Amino acid sequence: MFYNAINCNILIGDIDMDYISFGNGDKNLIIIPGLGDSLKNVKGTAFPFSLMYRLFAKDFKVYVFSRKNRIEKNYSTRDMAADLATVIKQLGIGKASIMGISQGGMIAQYLAIDFPEIVEKLILAVTLCRQNETSKRVISNWISLANKNDFKGIFVDMAEKIYTQKRARVQRPFNPILSAFMRPKSLHNFIIQATACINHDSSALLHKIQCPVLIVGGDDDKVVGGNSSNEIAQFIKGSQVKIYSGYGHSTYEEAKDFNRQVLKFLIS
Repeated sequence: MFYNAINCNILIGDIDMDYISFGNGDKNLIIIPGLGDSLKNVKGTAFPFSLMYRLFAKDFKVYVFSRKNRIEKNYSTRDMAADLATVIKQLGIGKASIMGISQGGMIAQYLAIDFPEIVEKLILAVTLCRQNETSKRVISNWISLANKNDFKGIFVDMAEKIYTQKRARVQRPFNPILSAFMRPKSLHNFIIQATACINHDSSALLHKIQCPVLIVGGDDDKVVGGNSSNEIAQFIKGSQVKIYSGYGHSTYEEAKDFNRQVLKFLIS
């Protein structure tokens, strides 16, 4: 299969987790997706992910992990990190570079704090270390819509908040069709994971992170706020920061050189 891309699942006790892997390198890179993973996880997506992140396939064996399939109430970003660490160790992956995107970045922070033996390098993309007025307002609205079972409302608002105006304008006419096609069976996991985002605050512990860190954000991020990346950097001594002007929460997807910037950091 393309780039040796495979779809996988692992079961350890109450941890039933889907993940994918691809690449031919002798180093490990773990990618942790954002909150959208609660609406559609990585199951069956090995091929498209391998295309999106093909730049890493030569130097790295890449893993992309979803959250576990059955999550309990009050499941926190720190709990998510602990479960992921259990899976990483069970798979014998050893030390790896970690790239966390949005909520994945919140989880990645706790991986580096609580399990430093796992993390070689850390990339925190379009994420935050504690809530701000922008993130509280946006995510609280998504939770409210989810409690009303209004997936279309969530999908449309996400599209407007996440993408640049140019991308959002192009996609806008297709949102009703896409939302109907992509509707999950349940919003249960979304509500729990979105609540975990609201409650996330690692700011008092970030000084414990000792590995090299690259923080990437967009100055027009309408989900976590345009200053969230710089705030994280204030707590992590020696971290590198890359801010994309005019980009928002989809910087990792829309900025054409995002993967190249990450690869440069990883192989330096």
